Amino acid sequence: MSPPLPTLQQALTLLRRHARAAYLIALAATLVNLVPDVLRQVLVWDDPRVAAALAVDVLGFGTGLLAQLWVTGALAGLPAGERPDRSGALGRGARLAVRAVRRAPGTVLAGVLAGGAVSALLTVPASVAALGLDRVIGPLDSPGAGPFAVATVSDVVASAGTLPFLALVVVLAAGRSPVDRSRGRAVT
Repeated sequence: MSPPLPTLQQALTLLRRHARAAYLIALAATLVNLVPDVLRQVLVWDDPRVAAALAVDVLGFGTGLLAQLWVTGALAGLPAGERPDRSGALGRGARLAVRAVRRAPGTVLAGVLAGGAVSALLTVPASVAALGLDRVIGPLDSPGAGPFAVATVSDVVASAGTLPFLALVVVLAAGRSPVDRSRGRAVT
């Protein structure tokens, strides 16, 4: 079982070392996820029911989880100094996530909480300013296109900014250690 704080620190170190590749992978996943993300909102645009808002949130959680698993699988080789691998990334990410939760549930939870906190700091203020608190926590109730676009862009920034961090936490918690390529052994 990996302790949470050192694993989170290792994930940040890896993210700094491989920032370009990690953030490009995350941006790709975020942009692909943007299509269902916007569509799910548009489907209930004028629906004032809380049940519709909840259904949209459940669907958003599902598509976000798929994006997170794909990014995790794509970045799985980074601790070993490998390049991102998009082929088979979703399955690899799912297997790593299951292994990480079994091996180090506290570490995974710490990664989720840390990433979630950063995501909230990036998206909630902009979304509340653009849409208003009632529309952020409840049904959209026909927002204007401008405020909706501001909230959507803040979601894209938050997702692209936090997906790779949690991905690397999961990869490390699953047991993949960073490797010092000059020495060919795990870094502690």
